[in-house]
Amino acid sequence: MSTFEQSVEQSVAQFVEEAVVTGPGVMSWAQARATARRAGLRPLPPVGLPLAAALGHTLAEPLTALTDLPAFDTSAMDGWAVAGPGPWRVAGRLLAGQAVVAPLPDGAAVEIATGAQLPPGATAVLRREHGATDGTLLRECGPRPLTTGQDVRPRGQECRRGEALLPGGTPVDPGVLGLAAACGHDRLSVRRRPVVELLVLGDELLESGVPGPGLVRDALGPLLPPWLRAGGAEVAEVRAVRDDFGLLRDALRHSTADVVVTTGGTAAGPVDFLHRALAEAGARLLVDGVAVRPGHPMLLAELPGARHLVGLPGNPLAAVAGTVTLALPLLHARSGRTVGGPAPAPAAVDLAGHPTDTRLLPVRRTADGVVPLAFDGPAMLRGLARAEALAVVPPGGAAAGDPVELLEAP
Repeated sequence: MSTFEQSVEQSVAQFVEEAVVTGPGVMSWAQARATARRAGLRPLPPVGLPLAAALGHTLAEPLTALTDLPAFDTSAMDGWAVAGPGPWRVAGRLLAGQAVVAPLPDGAAVEIATGAQLPPGATAVLRREHGATDGTLLRECGPRPLTTGQDVRPRGQECRRGEALLPGGTPVDPGVLGLAAACGHDRLSVRRRPVVELLVLGDELLESGVPGPGLVRDALGPLLPPWLRAGGAEVAEVRAVRDDFGLLRDALRHSTADVVVTTGGTAAGPVDFLHRALAEAGARLLVDGVAVRPGHPMLLAELPGARHLVGLPGNPLAAVAGTVTLALPLLHARSGRTVGGPAPAPAAVDLAGHPTDTRLLPVRRTADGVVPLAFDGPAMLRGLARAEALAVVPPGGAAAGDPVELLEAP
């Protein structure tokens, strides 16, 4: 085993260990993520949807094949279906969609299109560019002799009827839709997506136009919904809420979303009302501060009615850090998604870390590993806009060659 592989195993083992509380009320990054996932381990009920409506949902049960795939022997190339050794007598043509009944006698050939059903008795397909015919006889002219079964897709090559193709918990992406259609499905049993309401807090936020004195554009309203949808959510509403305790309290009381996500108001500033509003709403805090930079003043609360609130910091990169730390694990669990383990990659250069906290760093991949991007401050977006992933840098940093876990950008 290489040194890098050993480092990867150690990294994975460290990730799955029970993390420790790093201070009063502040959880380690790994513990906070684990807490968020445990909080959501009540998957939403399954629903049956047409294929076109199932994109973005999660399979509620294994996807099984309703037919062999392919359902019959087919030609993998344009050319001639042949029986036995050549030369062959050419008679007729077969196109995709035609049902074949008559067998092909030994020494005969039939012109065939890609995807067409092979006639019984055919032993191979001779590619068009490897054959020459005078209209009656077909001869080989390819670089190598034709072999039995060449350029034939045999029945059941990909799967057999009744075979489980994908496990329950698989996110439904375009590839899943294509596979489901190919093996005979018109509908899929999927989990209902958790409905999310995004509340963007702050008097200083503009929804359009160029920022002016004391005002800034709301970047999180456009930025966060794609991250939440990638986690399996249905974002029902994005709503601005002014810095007013009563407005925030009422917004929490009257929300019917499975998960409420707020931005800003998680610290202890003069207009940070979120903790007080949660208390009046009868919420129970599950996470109140995480040892991660950026984004440490994030929180997770359980609301009455088996609902949850994720409180994100107001700075853009810090809010994304809170999303991947708390919101995505919660949404994955609520939507019944199976989540793989860490996906480490080597650091191409030294990655600076925080002395005591985990650091989430925008990075890009290179042939030598991941490299950090500039403009990685909590309020900055230039680094995130170019990032392929966020690297999870442990306290103290990571040296060049060390494996670091990557959180993929949607």
